[in-house]
Amino acid sequence: MKLDPFYLIVDRASWLPRLLPQGVKLVQLRAKDMEQAQLRSEIAEARDICLRYGAQLVVNDYWRLAIEEGCDFVHLGQEDLAEADVAAIRRAGLKLGISTHDEDELETALKAEPDYVALGPVYPTILKKMRWDPQGLERVTQWKRRIGDIPLVGIGGLTIARADGVLRAGADSVAVVTDVLLNENPEVRAREWVVATREAPI
Repeated sequence: MKLDPFYLIVDRASWLPRLLPQGVKLVQLRAKDMEQAQLRSEIAEARDICLRYGAQLVVNDYWRLAIEEGCDFVHLGQEDLAEADVAAIRRAGLKLGISTHDEDELETALKAEPDYVALGPVYPTILKKMRWDPQGLERVTQWKRRIGDIPLVGIGGLTIARADGVLRAGADSVAVVTDVLLNENPEVRAREWVVATREAPI
């Protein structure tokens, strides 16, 4: 499986009509602090918008809703993975991405036979407080060597200036949240990411 080199993460489906027209083809909906009915509505809306623009939607955490709403990808953190029914996810035909931060988590992730592995934070991140130190580019290279043909996503503290180094180090895709969503012009920034990552020599 091949991932688009630019992996955008948003917290609301309302971002998608603004950012998908910029050429974004891979997006994760990471919705938090919502009631079940609102979550379902957000996922369904994101699914429909992504379908309209030919983009791939990844649903963060809520694997049951992703199955019920006919999505094609789910992303799980380690705690969610421990509680998820991976067999049910597979039976429904969903692809699976898993977060990793250290060797033990990578081993756990690989046992689930994921469709991609995410490693982070590559650089210091302001998104959330992490108990792990920044991984750095050498760890990206080590992870890619370990997982072989499984796509590797680098996440955490990424900017356009850092993206080329992460891709050169072995990542197949770079995941971005704040550099786009907190930018004064998110549409322009998303387009800049699309152009930069598609032109980056791998």
